[in-house]
Amino acid sequence: MLDERRIADPPPAALHAALLDGLATEGLGLLRWSDGARRLRDRIATLHRVLGPPWPDVSDDALLADPDRWWAGPLTSARGRADLARVDAAQILRGLLDWREAAALDELAPERVTVPSGSRIAVDYAGERPVLAVQVQEVFGWTGAPAVAGGKLPLLLHLLSPAGRPTAVTADLETFWTTGYPQVRAELRGRYPKHAWPLDPRTAPPVSGRGRRPPGQLPPGR
Repeated sequence: MLDERRIADPPPAALHAALLDGLATEGLGLLRWSDGARRLRDRIATLHRVLGPPWPDVSDDALLADPDRWWAGPLTSARGRADLARVDAAQILRGLLDWREAAALDELAPERVTVPSGSRIAVDYAGERPVLAVQVQEVFGWTGAPAVAGGKLPLLLHLLSPAGRPTAVTADLETFWTTGYPQVRAELRGRYPKHAWPLDPRTAPPVSGRGRRPPGQLPPGR
């Protein structure tokens, strides 16, 4: 560095180039990434991976390779790091979708899935397989895991105990009810006697409200 000076009113093109250089160097983490923005990115990334175009690639590398498709709105008036930190990344991501994709997003990659108990449970799209973590009593009566991306990607179920701890991981509920559930039932029904542990979970009514049996109902299978 031979010389350094502050430019009070830099040309827009130079400012744009400097901001892009900063983002390329430090990453899109300079923007404001709320939990909602991160979940939105994971949902779009899942659809891009499974269905391909027109669902866009929303990785850092892909976005920084073609900034013209998303450099709009508050970014056009940003002048430095503090301005970038106020830019909502979710707004940028939604701007990449046309009206057809925006309308299909909640159908193909819903934020929440309704389980047999009636509860709406959030889906985690951060990994290779989207995960639905739900208490086992809430999915009594289900014999097949739901799928997203137009039925192409079954959800991976993390079945939880009444304490919220994982008891099993499966994408094949029919097999789990036959081979895995009897062991789970044997291990946990004594520890959680106020919760439903039916002999046949395929025909048992699902239970919400932390999986407790309705008052007066006898423990099934005893």
